[in-house]
Amino acid sequence: MSTPEETLLVLTNLPDADHATRIARLLVERKLAACVNILAPCTSVYRWNDAVETATEVPLLVKTTLARYPALQAALTEAHPYELPEIIAVPLQEGLPAYLAWVGAETLNARP
Repeated sequence: MSTPEETLLVLTNLPDADHATRIARLLVERKLAACVNILAPCTSVYRWNDAVETATEVPLLVKTTLARYPALQAALTEAHPYELPEIIAVPLQEGLPAYLAWVGAETLNARP
């Protein structure tokens, strides 16, 4: 069972739908995430190498546990095409107990 304090929402952005789908499947197949939502493309504006850049990116919402986060971060960093990927973990304050339990159960026994 997973409680709100043990459950994380991880955010990242990918350059296109192919990368987003491949990484989402990888995380779920390895049981590092219970679920990954692939959102519609968005426009990101950011500073990189002293220049303001604009890019179209595909956001991912990754549901995982605090226990699985280190392995998820490592897998995401390795698979991500960006030199410096955005990987942000947000702890949950509340959530449907049955859903949180499902997240915990689906991320047990992560695979290499």
